[in-house]
Amino acid sequence: MLIAGPTASGKSALALRLARDRDGVVINTDSMQVYRDLRIITARPTPEEEAVVPHLLYGTVDAAVNFSAGAFVEAAAGALAEVRAAGRLPIFIGGTGLYFKALTRGLSTVPPVPAEVRDAVRMRLDRDGVGALHAELARHDPAAAERLAPADRSRIARALEVVLATGRPLADWHAEASPPVLPPDGVVALFLAPEREALYARIDTRFAAMLQGGALDEVAALAERRLDPLLPAMKAHGVPALIRHLRGEISLQEAAVIGAADTRHYAKRQFTWFRHQLPEFKWVRPEEASALLHSVMPVL
Repeated sequence: MLIAGPTASGKSALALRLARDRDGVVINTDSMQVYRDLRIITARPTPEEEAVVPHLLYGTVDAAVNFSAGAFVEAAAGALAEVRAAGRLPIFIGGTGLYFKALTRGLSTVPPVPAEVRDAVRMRLDRDGVGALHAELARHDPAAAERLAPADRSRIARALEVVLATGRPLADWHAEASPPVLPPDGVVALFLAPEREALYARIDTRFAAMLQGGALDEVAALAERRLDPLLPAMKAHGVPALIRHLRGEISLQEAAVIGAADTRHYAKRQFTWFRHQLPEFKWVRPEEASALLHSVMPVL
């Protein structure tokens, strides 16, 4: 069972009900909820929710780790085997489209980039700026440079470090995909698609609740570690803005506005990504999802 959807669409509540009713196990498929440092700001299930049914792959990775899609697939395969061995229903739930695509279509086998190559690229990114790296990428991998936005720091750095380390463009590696963990014709896959304006209002309300629930303290503890700002955990929605507030650059209210806006923009991109990249997912309004699941997965 796969349950996807934009942030704040009600995925976690649906997965929890399904797991409780069908003897299931909830398996995280969200790239930010893997980080143990960020429970509140990433809206991870609460300890009380995790006590209702088993939850796997939540909060298992340190924020200092650049947790890749490849690492996720390896962890997900292990979790799937564990759940199947126990005779329970595996329920993959999250909002990271790349993770779902990797599960159902396989993933390219890009070899690990040596630390010295990655560090050198990031040092030059800070020193020379993204424009210089984009120009260098155009010399080594013109197709990637043309495909990527000139200001996309993370993806430009990633494409450059791969071609420098392996001598092959990133697209070549993507063409050599590994077999899928879950062939798409063997799963039930839903995408929760709430009405946009209601979703955006819920995102704003939830971000305010996160701040009241301790998100600022959580981000302050992360900031004290002085990690590489290009690490995924350092770019979780709301984290950069709250760090700017902690540095005295903007007010807490301004940080909240930026964090909520970034989250709304991300939700919009999630709709677009799943529509174009994973058309096999059945779109359903959140309030209709339980009835639909009951019809396709009757209680035994």
